[in-house]
Amino acid sequence: MFRFADPYYLFLLIPLCAAGWAMLARRRKAAVLFAPTHRLPTSPLTWRTAAIAMTPLLFLAGAGLTIFALARPQTVLSKTAHQSDAIAIQMVVDVSGSMEALDFSTRDTTRTRLDVVKETFAQFIEKRTDDLIGLVTFGGYTASRVPLTIDHSALLHVLKGVQIPKPSLDANGQLANQEELLTAIGDALAMACARLEKAEIKSKIIVLLSDGVSNTGLIKPDEATKAAKALGIKVYTIGVGSNGRAPFMVRDPFGRNVIQYAEVQIDEDTLRRIASTTGGQYFNVKDPKGLLRAFGDIDKLEKTNIRKEVFNQYTELFPHCLWPGLLALVLAVSMNMGVRKEII
Repeated sequence: MFRFADPYYLFLLIPLCAAGWAMLARRRKAAVLFAPTHRLPTSPLTWRTAAIAMTPLLFLAGAGLTIFALARPQTVLSKTAHQSDAIAIQMVVDVSGSMEALDFSTRDTTRTRLDVVKETFAQFIEKRTDDLIGLVTFGGYTASRVPLTIDHSALLHVLKGVQIPKPSLDANGQLANQEELLTAIGDALAMACARLEKAEIKSKIIVLLSDGVSNTGLIKPDEATKAAKALGIKVYTIGVGSNGRAPFMVRDPFGRNVIQYAEVQIDEDTLRRIASTTGGQYFNVKDPKGLLRAFGDIDKLEKTNIRKEVFNQYTELFPHCLWPGLLALVLAVSMNMGVRKEII
């Protein structure tokens, strides 16, 4: 299928036609009636007379081709229009310090909770080809990493780079970024609601993954939950891990990596309350398979049927008009200046 990507430039052909008529009319010469024209001496055709005759035609052809190039002619190799079921999903992922726990590791691989969440989330994204998906991460501070987008390759690229903030010490040996290692569930949920508020798709959900207790932030989880309910946004919460002792990888005084155990706690009551208040569901997962099951259940959510037109591939044809057009313009101006000794 052939089309012009910017067809409005074709209106420039109207003044070009007017200019061409004026240009050709100006070059007509006055004459007298003389019947026996065979008695007139014949003038041989020279390169100069041919150049003079060709100059306006070259100029008009070059200008016309340039206008066609501006309109961007394209050959569309395939165009599809189809109905699809889509929802707007805001993923909210906890990146607080407790997400470094290794209780999701296997005998063959050592993986943190965040590693498993990222892998499972990536598989979930690949199945939701028609959905708008965004990403918010939070620890003590909340960050909107990716706005709602259908460009899932860009989303996966950003997701791959999500990391847990590393502890840093100040000059006195005190923890300088302690706030970043805390958990601000309320702030994260409020930001996700703000990102979904103006989405055009009817079905909107938030998938909130956390493994801790909300212990910082400006907005309380209950306040953010009320905002989600008022906006008609369902929140599905996932509690990652379990309460009790969990293994962590730390460095000993000799710089070696060793496993130490620390107490971790999930505020399941808050996560359940967020889900039930907004009409969502709470999942508690203690291993990678449980996380897969949770995402599988979320994958069966209500959807909105939308119509999409997709241009799969097209070829730009404007260079085939642009370069000959510019060449014709240059030749026309050069011949006009060289032969007629006129600029225009």
